[in-house]
Amino acid sequence: MNIKSKPFLYLKIADRLEKQIIDEVLKAGDKLPSVRMLCREQGLSMNTVTQAYYELESRSLIETRPRSGYYVCIPPIKRLAIPETSNPSALNGLLTPDDLVNKVYLDREDPKNTLFSLGMPHDDFLPIARLNKGLMQAMRSLPASGTSYEPTQGNEDLRREIAKWSFGWGADLTEKDLITTAGCINAISYALMAVSNPGDTIAIESPAYFGILQLAKNLGLNVLELPTNAITGIEIEALKKALDSNKIKVCLFVSNFNNPCGSSMPDEHKKEVVRLLEHYHVPLIEDDIHGDLYFSNNRPTTCKTYDESGLVLYCNSISKTLAPGYRVGWIAPGKFKEQVMKLKRYHALSSAPLTSEVVSIFLKNGRYENHLRKLRQSLYHNSRKYIGAIADYFPEGTRVSQPQGGYFLWVELDKAVNTVDLYQQAMKQHISIAPGRMFTLQAQFDHCMRLSFGLPWTSALEKKLQQLGKLATNIQRSSLALV
Repeated sequence: MNIKSKPFLYLKIADRLEKQIIDEVLKAGDKLPSVRMLCREQGLSMNTVTQAYYELESRSLIETRPRSGYYVCIPPIKRLAIPETSNPSALNGLLTPDDLVNKVYLDREDPKNTLFSLGMPHDDFLPIARLNKGLMQAMRSLPASGTSYEPTQGNEDLRREIAKWSFGWGADLTEKDLITTAGCINAISYALMAVSNPGDTIAIESPAYFGILQLAKNLGLNVLELPTNAITGIEIEALKKALDSNKIKVCLFVSNFNNPCGSSMPDEHKKEVVRLLEHYHVPLIEDDIHGDLYFSNNRPTTCKTYDESGLVLYCNSISKTLAPGYRVGWIAPGKFKEQVMKLKRYHALSSAPLTSEVVSIFLKNGRYENHLRKLRQSLYHNSRKYIGAIADYFPEGTRVSQPQGGYFLWVELDKAVNTVDLYQQAMKQHISIAPGRMFTLQAQFDHCMRLSFGLPWTSALEKKLQQLGKLATNIQRSSLALV
């Protein structure tokens, strides 16, 4: 039945939609009908519907997504607090979570397991058919169908396309500035070996990606974990103090959508970090693997954007965006290019020609941007759904990060909940999580965990989160009862 036009009709439309949101007919992350569709279905004017949506935005009930539409926010009564800023010890970490990391990685071998623990795009989010076509095209275009070695610096077309892509975040790179690698962690490995030696101290965020922790320890580096805010990233004052009082040889930061807590440095912080490190002549290895997975209108800048001295070694790949198994990454090593070239020559000699060519084709013909647009929308939708489920099902006092991109939620539970115990109990129900203990070399984060929202949202997935929340609640109650 059509709604007749009346004065202040937009408020009635807004009130009706608000009731559906409060009653959870429309849930956090759901997409609202487009303005045109609602006009057509309800016989309303564009102005009425637009005003109704503006009104719902002013009530913090919906939000607009660029080139996508309007989505339901998490209702204010369900919003959870942000995790606290970390406070690691000023001493180098000595503990190693290797056994736990290895155990969690093995969970992927059982197809029955729901993998909230691993951050990668689900197959449903990948353009596999188009990639297969690109692979056939690459075999036809490359010399010897891609079986020959390519230059050590990497596929020139790919490097040129990456350089073009870097314009979007304010860089001034050319193909000569880039070296291809076997994924981002390989790029970080070359960077670390190029600028440090065993016994040197590396400063990182805390919590930090466990792969970086393991790599640093394997290279014989001392790891200094710095306080990190769940929204704005590394605490600038803590970095200043560490640079003044420690012999830091290199810093390694994830400036955009940090793994695991999802934090992003504001532009001013990025500028300040680069300025500080230039003053102390300390190189910065920047991991920007999630930088293209932003939920806002514009791609965020990087520390490399503000690098004028060549001290920033910028690392990235398509492992989180397009094809994890292709192992295509790159590094813009600045003034350390010759050192990185030598290391690649020693350790790999050449990158894989076929997969490099496929990625080059995707970038060149615009398919990559089209794919990213859909992936970003799916991940944003998922993040809202996951956060809403955590608010519904997890114990009182739970805190959760509010990332503006990437794959991860950092969940902080009551200190009575040990997430290693939670992991062990959850695995009995085929639910795999990443306990907070994996993301530090110190005795901290035992009550935290990382959840990936890279799995497609389904009712079955929601049930798994409900089961996980129930387990956490039971552990919390049992532990508090013993006090």
